[in-house]
Amino acid sequence: MDDFRTLPPVARTITALTFIESALVLSGSVDYFYVPFSPKLLFKSWPQLWRLGTPFLLTDPKLNFVFDLYFLYIYSSRLEFGSPRFATPGSFFVYVLFLASVIMLTAGFYLGAGVFTQALILAFAYTYSQDNKGTKTMFFVVEIPTPLLPWARLALTFVMKGFGSASVEFTGIVAAHLYDFLTRIYPAFGGGKNYIVTPESVRRLFTRPLNGGQERVYGRAYRPPTQAAEPSSGWTSSVRNAWGSRGSGRRLGGN
Repeated sequence: MDDFRTLPPVARTITALTFIESALVLSGSVDYFYVPFSPKLLFKSWPQLWRLGTPFLLTDPKLNFVFDLYFLYIYSSRLEFGSPRFATPGSFFVYVLFLASVIMLTAGFYLGAGVFTQALILAFAYTYSQDNKGTKTMFFVVEIPTPLLPWARLALTFVMKGFGSASVEFTGIVAAHLYDFLTRIYPAFGGGKNYIVTPESVRRLFTRPLNGGQERVYGRAYRPPTQAAEPSSGWTSSVRNAWGSRGSGRRLGGN
């Protein structure tokens, strides 16, 4: 459990929920009927609000179950843990909410799709590829330039599943590129303002005091110990105390 808590919080939560939901649905323990996005059921007199989240947490069956979970965690954790654009506590959470909203509007309302997990994974892959331009990555057994990664995944989906599935996945690229445009390209090159900011309440949610340090989006930051709190035992402190107890000494070769 302690090892789980040290993982990037948003990435680990999404992956864990996807594992649980997919395992329950694919094993038949939960009826698939309760998972897909459905505007008719979402906006009825007793709205089924869980359908705002469940469409993003269902993998494909069989071997794809493993691959989907793997890529979902790899791309999301690398962004949350290592991307400078998500250095602000809670900013990756806001990014995921933005992606989910755009994917729901495009894939759900416009294309009529019911499950968006693949689109979300492709959105993570697109942002990851933009952060790692000039590098190469392995796509199964082939090494390709990292910026081509989302397009290679999209082409594979088109070949294996057809135009309909590829169209739904493409909405992930649309969502990720729109986020990149609104937060980086337009403010930097168009002189516009970035309106997608992390609210202070979300920052506090991902930054809280803990034992003299801070619990951040990932990892912990602690204040360095004061000299008075240094341990009095150990080789380093013994040598320091031994030399500190001597006089000022004389310079070699001096009088």
